[in-house]
Amino acid sequence: MTRKILILPGDGIGPEIVAEAVKVLDRLKADGLDIELEQGLVGGAAYDAMGHPLPEETLAQARAADAVLLGAVGGPRYEALERSLRPEQGLLGLRAGLGLFSNLRPAILYPQLADASTLKPEVVSGLDILIVRELTGGIYFGQPRGVRTLDNGEKEGFNTLVYRESEIERIGRSAFEIARKRGGRLCSVDKANVLEVTELWRQVMVRLAGEYPDVELSHMYVDNAAMQLVRAPRQFDVMVTTNMFGDILSDAAAMLTGSIGMLPSASLDAAGKGMYEPIHGSAPDIAGQGVANPLATLLSVAMMLRYSLDEPAAADRIEAAVGRVLDQGLRTPDIAAEGQPTVGTAEMGDAVVAAL
Repeated sequence: MTRKILILPGDGIGPEIVAEAVKVLDRLKADGLDIELEQGLVGGAAYDAMGHPLPEETLAQARAADAVLLGAVGGPRYEALERSLRPEQGLLGLRAGLGLFSNLRPAILYPQLADASTLKPEVVSGLDILIVRELTGGIYFGQPRGVRTLDNGEKEGFNTLVYRESEIERIGRSAFEIARKRGGRLCSVDKANVLEVTELWRQVMVRLAGEYPDVELSHMYVDNAAMQLVRAPRQFDVMVTTNMFGDILSDAAAMLTGSIGMLPSASLDAAGKGMYEPIHGSAPDIAGQGVANPLATLLSVAMMLRYSLDEPAAADRIEAAVGRVLDQGLRTPDIAAEGQPTVGTAEMGDAVVAAL
């Protein structure tokens, strides 16, 4: 059966890095992978063309697809728009509209890039963390929210942090199941000493732990977790946390690996259908220069093949090809050592296709 993949290049460097992913998918298709690619608009590109960051047509395409590959959204020229029309609302709308509640963000240090990390090699060598971030609740979606004017004329901004017990249980089960398939250790990150919402979060995680006796559950406050990520990151296997905490911690974990340009992500619904994207942003400062690192996007394709399309062999091929390219010494500027020659976006993509 032909699987349909919706390609959403987005903004900034999105079209450049997604173009390299399409090369890889086309090669796999030529080798017999039964897929069909369809293009769509989201983010600033969608606003420019259709006046909204998530047109109904794009959401319908995403719902009809078996998986979605996203580049990146956003850029400074959209910051003056009304909030509901900003590119990021297209991304949030896709997550909510598709029910993508479980965000998987691996932080894996390729041995070839140990020197690219800002931490000492002996601290990060062998790093393999998976952060499971709740994606459709929390403070990013809570109501009420807004900016209001008080009686004295002063403006006040407000957002609501809220989680229902069922939402916590859903992401908790996802994390426990993943931990069961990895090292059997799960660290739940909260701020239960200050926030009642995460006090409930901790209570639910403790209750769920009784159903997973083969998984060792620990708890850590988010400020300590941030410190521990840069002090002794290898103590972690799987981490599960709220939407905002996961947003912050996963970017911190990314830099342990040498570059945010190396890390993919998956956002899954209850049935395993997902949207896949590199965890970096649209990088408008380098857009159009042909120097962006496409490897996070190519590794996102591997995650897509493994988690949503049930094609683990094809996923393994991509990951092995990326490893071979790094063994060859090819580096984009973000992962290059000082003085090391670099290659551009297309050259790196072509090298991975050749390695396939």
